[in-house]
Amino acid sequence: MSYRIMVWFLCGLLLWGCSSNPLLQPLPPDAVVLAFGDSLTAGTGATPETSYPAVLSRLIGRTVVNAGIPGEVTSAGLARLPETLDREKPALVLLCLGGNDFLQRLDQAQAEQNLRSMVSMMRKRGIAVVLIGVPRLGFGVDVPGWYAELAKEAGVPYEGKLLKRILADRSLKSDPIHPNAAGYQQLAE
Repeated sequence: MSYRIMVWFLCGLLLWGCSSNPLLQPLPPDAVVLAFGDSLTAGTGATPETSYPAVLSRLIGRTVVNAGIPGEVTSAGLARLPETLDREKPALVLLCLGGNDFLQRLDQAQAEQNLRSMVSMMRKRGIAVVLIGVPRLGFGVDVPGWYAELAKEAGVPYEGKLLKRILADRSLKSDPIHPNAAGYQQLAE
């Protein structure tokens, strides 16, 4: 049953992105998945048990480590990534970071470069990566195009629609910038 769930999870990730997305290899039963990011990964707005990493772990029957730090910007994420990779030894990283760079009006070109460096670091270590685009909040909910470009250049799967849809739906949010338990459930699924 766990293998089937994992296959559906990976297929879902690939279907959400464009059809030319790179494929992920199936994860072995003992594989560690690292959810790396900020408050969206940590589960702010819900309980720890309803954060997307916790829900995902139950869905796929694998260890999913929640490495989300609320308020973190991409430069801080880049600084802590090597130690986190050494400690957790993941087979797959779900990288969801950048929202705090937008909120703090930091240089987007630098945020893009920081994420590019993170993806490159993981690829050099032979770790599979899925890049999750984080929307800018303002008069709408818009994911910068450079997320998709970065994923395409790096040859990693990209999911850029789901957070945008969740954060545009008030019934899936706990506050203006965070999903609630139902929103995190959808992100995990």
